[in-house]
Amino acid sequence: MGVYAAMAGLGATVGLLLGGVLTDYLSWRWVMFVNVPIGLAVLAGTRLLASGEKLHGELDVRGAITATGGLTALVYAITQGGDRGWDDKVTLGMFAIAAILLVTFLRTQTGTRHPLLPLRLLRNRNRAGSYATMLFIGAAMFATFYFLSLYMQQVKGCSPVRAGFACLPFSLCMGLSAGLGSRLLGRIPPRLLAGPGLVIAAAGMLWFSLLEPASSYTTHLMPAMFITALGLGASFLPMTLGVMAGVERHDTGIASAVLNTTQQIGGAVGLAILATVSTCAADNQLPRADAAFFQGLATGDMSLVQRAADALTHGYTVAFTAAAGFLLVALVITVVAINAPRQKQTGDPAPALAG
Repeated sequence: MGVYAAMAGLGATVGLLLGGVLTDYLSWRWVMFVNVPIGLAVLAGTRLLASGEKLHGELDVRGAITATGGLTALVYAITQGGDRGWDDKVTLGMFAIAAILLVTFLRTQTGTRHPLLPLRLLRNRNRAGSYATMLFIGAAMFATFYFLSLYMQQVKGCSPVRAGFACLPFSLCMGLSAGLGSRLLGRIPPRLLAGPGLVIAAAGMLWFSLLEPASSYTTHLMPAMFITALGLGASFLPMTLGVMAGVERHDTGIASAVLNTTQQIGGAVGLAILATVSTCAADNQLPRADAAFFQGLATGDMSLVQRAADALTHGYTVAFTAAAGFLLVALVITVVAINAPRQKQTGDPAPALAG
């Protein structure tokens, strides 16, 4: 489980690095194309890893359509709200569609034999709390990569490849933290590892919120990466174990799948929210700051470039502050909902029988 949790952070960072190489040497479109051979390779790999036991089920088509459509409409509504305005008809219409589809999704999950999201998984307090916590962790982590990449490329002038390499400390520290966490979970309850981890990660986000256009990589960016990754790495493993502990054998696959999906949903919705927050904050300082930045580069107006860089940096720092808020919400959920005992290790003495 420790290795599994470490791979989550490592994969995200390797994705940034590979994305930088593809963007620099081929085209940004290859960031999309590269997923096709990767997906085919994973599909082929499932045949090699499949066990001899056959499980019979059905595809929940209605659930897949309503969940995907509802989340797509929600993300679109959030992004359009920051652009068109929150009282715009398109924005309000998409929010309404999202609400209808997501409510429909929940209703369909109670009336099908093979639901996409078995609601019985949420009856366990620790499992439901782990899902909710991972939702907010995903929102904060995806936003971290996104805004750091923009800051380093636009404000600091790094190439995509250099920006990818600059994020390597994040994955290294996350892997180290997950490995240490796997040892500590045999001695302390998950909440006592995830709680401090979320506090540390939030502190790292607040450190990012102090960025300025002239901030140094070695004295500001890299230490903040280490702090944030240390906290996130300590938080992943307790959530993974919290989801899998005590789950029925026939639900192990769907329980872990829901955890991964929750992280992805949190990343998508959270990024839409934080990107909107960042854009609004930047535009309050300089209208259409992103367009002004590229206009200044094209015309050689370095004064405009500097003002736009200041505005964009301000937007990024506001987003980092909001991401810290996400992690604090995750902390509250962890403290309130997760009360599982420490993970029992092989070789622990059996409890003495009374009498």
